[in-house]
Amino acid sequence: MYRWQIMNRIADRRIIGIVRAQDAAAAVRAALVTVDAGLDVVEVSLTTPGALEAVAEIVRARPRAVVGAGTVLDETSARLAALAGARFLVAPSLNTGVISTAHRYGLAALPGAATATEIVAALEAGADAVKLFPAVASSPVVVRGLLQALPQAPLVPTGGITAESAPEWIAAGAVACGVGGAITSGDAGTVKDLLDAVQARAGE
Repeated sequence: MYRWQIMNRIADRRIIGIVRAQDAAAAVRAALVTVDAGLDVVEVSLTTPGALEAVAEIVRARPRAVVGAGTVLDETSARLAALAGARFLVAPSLNTGVISTAHRYGLAALPGAATATEIVAALEAGADAVKLFPAVASSPVVVRGLLQALPQAPLVPTGGITAESAPEWIAAGAVACGVGGAITSGDAGTVKDLLDAVQARAGE
């Protein structure tokens, strides 16, 4: 799978399901529920103990899913995530080494940024999309304003986004949203309802 195909899947689904759990087994269970409910783009945060083992297991169990690693802070973690089978890397900050390592292995890179200056720096460093983080400190109105100045910026707000608020971020122009507990601790019905809601608001 090429980077553009990875990003196409993310943009099509509009949601990245973020998995944080107490251990690898719990992460795998949450991810598989999410994927089987129709959201086949999931990210396992490296703050989860055994996260890389979880990534590898999810990839084996659901090879058609696009599985990523989150909270990737350095090049070593980026390489290990790639070897575990991750297709994209997400970070709360901008580390050019993480981006170059991701691209070396054919992975999409979504570094974090909080301001227009940081967003431009991330794009100049080769980001495939930019994680607007933390979204709880921003708003859909801010996204609209940023995109007026930077219409070329593929933004993925993450951090504090709920199942209820996600459609508003999509309507504001976000390429996708990262949603954590609202999805991955819920049930299949929650995931399906969210996917329907965000698709309805896309393109408004």
